[in-house]
Amino acid sequence: MTHRSGFACFVGRPNAGKSTLTNALVGQKVAITSGRPQTTRHVVRGIVHRDDAQLVLVDTPGLHRPRTLLGERLNDLVRDTLTEVDVVGFCLPADEKIGPGDRYIAEQLARLATPGRPGVPVVAVVTKADKVPRARLAEQLVAVDQLGEWADVVPVSAQDGYQVDVVADVLVGHLPEGPALYPEGELTDEPEQVMVAELVREAALEGVRDELPHSLAVVVEEIVPREQPPGADGRQLLDVRVNLYVERDSQKAIVIGRAGARLRDVGTRARTQIEALLGARVFLDLHVKVAKDWQRDPKQLGRLGF
Repeated sequence: MTHRSGFACFVGRPNAGKSTLTNALVGQKVAITSGRPQTTRHVVRGIVHRDDAQLVLVDTPGLHRPRTLLGERLNDLVRDTLTEVDVVGFCLPADEKIGPGDRYIAEQLARLATPGRPGVPVVAVVTKADKVPRARLAEQLVAVDQLGEWADVVPVSAQDGYQVDVVADVLVGHLPEGPALYPEGELTDEPEQVMVAELVREAALEGVRDELPHSLAVVVEEIVPREQPPGADGRQLLDVRVNLYVERDSQKAIVIGRAGARLRDVGTRARTQIEALLGARVFLDLHVKVAKDWQRDPKQLGRLGF
């Protein structure tokens, strides 16, 4: 039996369902999801292990017309990624009409073909199929088909599992033959600190006003074991210190909430996920700081990891 292995990348405008689909394909949470656009900022690799293939999923930030230096850097990150993968999945939600953002991405994808090198195959993936009636889904599939030259067009719902295996089969079909690239059982190659920061960021973005998502950066200062014997459950206790950076004092107040209630809620929610990730008990120490206009300041962007 031939074995295929390689890299696939999802692109799409913000909140098109890329991270949710990554998690559904991997079968476990490796990318943070949120109802807010621009949730993903790091290239998260999720690894799908099969008998006949290993599919390494690269989840990028949403490709969009940049309005800040951060936006430009995120777009550069996406374009660099696109030239290094074997197949691209262009995610378009079934429950939203094709708009200027989708056309902009379709144009960028059309430019991937360079002289002497055929373009990377692009599979159009129509996400959130569970949110629309059949007739509307059929209309969207036709509209997507007319948007560009696609290797395939596949409807999917990561929410209820509809055609998730079909998306995997289609992507695998475009991979070269080769051995596995990662050890069996490994689901992501993201450093733990990055994943911890992303889980805190996801919890902090839940239920806040629209002005916050772009303005929130999370940095894990340290993860250190406590010098004490493991608990009754055999798990070690870790001290996890995390700074949340916003751009204005008014945003700091939003994150902290009245008498610190919101920040406590963020800590409770994030800690559960972090303990599952690290396999240890966690004391989570959160601090909110103001880094004025960090999205437009090259020095601060560098310090915050962009």
